[in-house]
Amino acid sequence: MPLARILTAKGVQVARVLNAHSASGAAQPLDLSNAPVKSLSELLSHPDLIALAENLPADGAPIPMDQVNWLPPIDDQEVWAAGVTYKRSQAARMEESEAAASCYDRVYTAARPEIFFKATPGRCSGHLGMLRIREDAHWNVPEPELALVISKRGEIVGFTVGNDMSSRDIEGDNPLYLPQAKLYNQCCGLGPWIALPHEMPARKEIQISLSIQRNEEVVFEGNTSVAQMARDFEDLVQWLLRDNDMHQGAFLLTGTGVVPNSDFTLQRGDIVDISISGIGTLTNTIVQG
Repeated sequence: MPLARILTAKGVQVARVLNAHSASGAAQPLDLSNAPVKSLSELLSHPDLIALAENLPADGAPIPMDQVNWLPPIDDQEVWAAGVTYKRSQAARMEESEAAASCYDRVYTAARPEIFFKATPGRCSGHLGMLRIREDAHWNVPEPELALVISKRGEIVGFTVGNDMSSRDIEGDNPLYLPQAKLYNQCCGLGPWIALPHEMPARKEIQISLSIQRNEEVVFEGNTSVAQMARDFEDLVQWLLRDNDMHQGAFLLTGTGVVPNSDFTLQRGDIVDISISGIGTLTNTIVQG
């Protein structure tokens, strides 16, 4: 029973996703008018999340998947990201910046991980939405990542698909430019919905795949597994929350193990598909300008 935010004739609504991995799937809008929560973020932080989500009354008929207007499943939380958590990411960061190669090499094995602020809710796009490449960058890539959904109590209460858009030439020019390479309009994809922990495969079995289409042809494909991560989820979360309160909860992207080769860059009109076991597929179209 994944949870989503959708746009209907009534406005923004929370929905249960029915038969999420079936052609007959649908989004069931929920009636929160008499509920103890008024938003998806409040629902995710409720101490009895699963029972409440299962028992909230429906608000109208289910909407078939192909008719849903998906929104990113985020209300007012912050989005953070961890870097260099996979060996492939370590190698890619070292390729893009000779000057900072030793920094990326050392952080891969250091006790303290790289964690940075990624996006505000307004800079996030949902399933079938647009993601942006910067006009002042020439080497742009998607980064497919498993996103942890963290409650205001600091608990991992769900998972979603994340796309950490990155301008590799800007970051590679100087590591101090990382905020500009990572944080800008439409820089983060989240969705299509949030899978609850009991619905997910065992962590070592979670597969992550990336496919990029250009002019109806696949120009890049790659995959990895959470089993390849050098850090575990709880360790990343406890570092994020050190002296850093998340009163509304947070999303934490956990790093990428799929990085296109250095001769590849995204172009306007590319279609990016990221699929993660137990969740589904996040699809976004690339825009620029």
